[in-house]
Amino acid sequence: MFAADARRTEHDEGARRRTARRTAGVEGRRTRATTSTRATGRCVTVRTFAVSTSTTDAAGLVARVLRRVVGRHREVELTVAALAAGRHVLLEGPPGTGKSTLLRAVADESGIGFEFVEGNAELTPARLVGHFDPARVLSDGYDPDVFVDGPLVTALRDGSLLYIEEINRIPEETLNVLITVMSERELHVPRLGRIAAATGFRLVAAMNPFDAVGTARISSAVYDRVCRLSVDYQSAADEAAIVEQAAGPLDADWLAKVVEVVRRTRRHADVRIGSSVRGAIDLAAVATSLAPLRGAAVSDADVGLDAAIVALSGRLRLREGAARSAEEIVSELWRAVFAASVEISGKADAPAGAVPATR
Repeated sequence: MFAADARRTEHDEGARRRTARRTAGVEGRRTRATTSTRATGRCVTVRTFAVSTSTTDAAGLVARVLRRVVGRHREVELTVAALAAGRHVLLEGPPGTGKSTLLRAVADESGIGFEFVEGNAELTPARLVGHFDPARVLSDGYDPDVFVDGPLVTALRDGSLLYIEEINRIPEETLNVLITVMSERELHVPRLGRIAAATGFRLVAAMNPFDAVGTARISSAVYDRVCRLSVDYQSAADEAAIVEQAAGPLDADWLAKVVEVVRRTRRHADVRIGSSVRGAIDLAAVATSLAPLRGAAVSDADVGLDAAIVALSGRLRLREGAARSAEEIVSELWRAVFAASVEISGKADAPAGAVPATR
């Protein structure tokens, strides 16, 4: 009996806290707390963030975001403008083009809450919306306090951004839930009731092209409710800056050639999908670590080729019927960029770390 009374007191206290939070005013700028109770026991996670409902200094926001995002001036401006207008935003482009980085930077610099959801085939409506805790339902019934908020409900109640990574990988039934929320700005949950979107709620999503493995076509109903922004690969100079930012100072000439090798993978005749700038980052990092192990410079031909094979061969998606392996294509591109006259002692099509044969 005492345990039941204690549990009931705890529930009442939780209800009072939630009621106070949800009825608080939304004028100006303040700090809000989101409390989510996991079904694993008494563990309660509290996450605090600032929400601003005042007019945003768009120019200042763009400048702050650009300090964190290399290039992308036009994309940052358009994203900020769309969100400031209260629109939902969809960024579409190949992997490794900075879509997530851009959206995270905009959310952080504008002081808006950010709920991240990874899009995949396992994202069911229950995982997105939330669910009633089965253990507590047995003792308390379908009480609102028993409902465990999912990321969608959390974003609706707190007026934050709901970011869905790779939205074209989620099941159609889950996508239908989002369509209703985007158009009506509210959600009806059985036994819980209506949840209206607080000021500031917007959906932002990113997706890879349809021809990527595991993706599906997005219906016109989604496109009709979002502002779509196409994001392509950045310029060679921007990609070099990204690599140097991630891997540290590098020889400018060597770095430029590394970036060129990666960029050529995207337009090679035998390659369906080439490497993103992440391949260049890994190539530079591996070469920097491999050079001292071999007692050679980072610019050494053997070091560079083996690092390229390790970093890029797994990222290439070859066309059907291609006669050459990914290792052979990487070796070909490396020699073409770094000059065919340079003798490379390792095998051209060998796996990474190949050791020259002893004569």
